[in-house]
Amino acid sequence: MNWQIIRAIAEKDLAEVLKNRIAVSGAIVLFIVFAILLPLLITQLPALTQGSSDQMSVEELLRIIPAELQPTLATLSPEQLPIVLILGYLIAPLFLVLPLMLSCIIAAEAFVGEKERKTLEALLYTPATDGELFLGKALAALIPGIVYTWLNFAIFAVVTNTAGFPVMGRIWFPTASWWGLMIFVVPAVALLGVSATVIISSRVKTFMEAYQASGVLVILIIMLMVAQSTGLLFLSPFVAVLVGIVFFALDAVLIWVGIRMFSRSELIARI
Repeated sequence: MNWQIIRAIAEKDLAEVLKNRIAVSGAIVLFIVFAILLPLLITQLPALTQGSSDQMSVEELLRIIPAELQPTLATLSPEQLPIVLILGYLIAPLFLVLPLMLSCIIAAEAFVGEKERKTLEALLYTPATDGELFLGKALAALIPGIVYTWLNFAIFAVVTNTAGFPVMGRIWFPTASWWGLMIFVVPAVALLGVSATVIISSRVKTFMEAYQASGVLVILIIMLMVAQSTGLLFLSPFVAVLVGIVFFALDAVLIWVGIRMFSRSELIARI
């Protein structure tokens, strides 16, 4: 593998990302919703909800939290509890939508975008090997997806602590579960979306076909969210590492399959 060639391909695609209106507009919308509106809404729950019915709903939420967290949560006031419970633990898997969606959008354009811009033929006649082309395209989608998610996480933490300070009275976010999610699971999920979508992108004819097909991967995130919200799976730091390892193993298989399946001769024939 010639990593200089791989880097050049990735840098070229990264430059194209900024020209992709779907990627840019989608990133802006997701940033506003996830990093700003969501924590602002949840931190205002104590002021927006009152009464025994709300207390009952909190008690229902407490039932899905593992026993080791019960002593910590028991020290919180009724106003603090829903903030910590929801922002600190329950919605954590929802954040995995960010690396998956952005990486899929960029990766979906990996080859079909080149076709639509009429630049694929020139790319395929470069001296890069099939593996170098595949990895270069994958890195161009992987890096923005991870960096974008970490940036959103940083803003999310600032908004959560700032908006929630009148109730919490201290800086409490992020929790250990969030660190495990960001460090281990986010890169694995981003790589999963990239490796699968680049394979799809090399097989379909239009960007929208590739993006819609890759949307099936969101089912994995939905499964994690359901498991977390029902108590079937709690993304503690240890579990986050295990989930990350599983995803990385799946990523390795997809990358291996993608490199073996990728053939520039087939792409040239489809131009």
